[in-house]
Amino acid sequence: MKIWYQSYVDAENAGGYWDALQAHLDAVKDPGTEVVIHGITPHDSYAHPIVEFRCAREVICNAVRAEREGYDAFIIGHFQDAGLYEARSVVDIPVLGMGEASMLQACQLGQRSGIVTINRRYIPWFHHQIGKYGLRERVTGVHAMDFQPGQILAAFGSDERLGEVAGLFEAQAKPLVRDGVDLLIPGGGIPMLLFSQLHDHRVDGAPVINGIPIVLKQAEMQVKLKALTGLGVSRTSDFVKPPAEVIEEFMTHPKGL
Repeated sequence: MKIWYQSYVDAENAGGYWDALQAHLDAVKDPGTEVVIHGITPHDSYAHPIVEFRCAREVICNAVRAEREGYDAFIIGHFQDAGLYEARSVVDIPVLGMGEASMLQACQLGQRSGIVTINRRYIPWFHHQIGKYGLRERVTGVHAMDFQPGQILAAFGSDERLGEVAGLFEAQAKPLVRDGVDLLIPGGGIPMLLFSQLHDHRVDGAPVINGIPIVLKQAEMQVKLKALTGLGVSRTSDFVKPPAEVIEEFMTHPKGL
């Protein structure tokens, strides 16, 4: 099994993050699974919907490339899941989003979840995500720390910086727990990987979700289920597949200034 893992940073700007991410993926994957990390250039360096939109276009094209190159599944390793539904509509391999996978898994571990994101500008985006996934009664709060996506990368390789980020996370998580949330979700693959160093991570008794192994295991499961039963994405509504020439038009005609 070969899986394309789509990061929203690139090799030039990832620093030690990609090395730590690859090691983490290799540690949790099934025997025989190969996970290949791919980036986006320019990378997602500023928390804003227009940046998500720009990255989403590249993600959709990369999902098509992944299928054409023989990958068995495509993972969006970015909690905002930009381009998720559109990518599902243009390929027949499973497409998984870290945000959706994390929220759905949280629903099996507790009744109410809360998200702590790295920047306040992501809060409206997350509320849109929660509504799109039909989870407003299950994911009931979104709080934020104050980082740009690139800034939190500096915490890798530093125990002091890890402790600082964990403290900022807890400061935003504790009010959510007091309000009745029983699961906590870091709103991003970078803080998830950072906190993977904290075994059985909890805040006031509430478990903290690491969505990286969750989305990988869901991808592996979907590939296996498709092979066993033929089960795949529905083509009756949201994920109706366009004609091949329409996909090719999208792949070959970006419009600049």
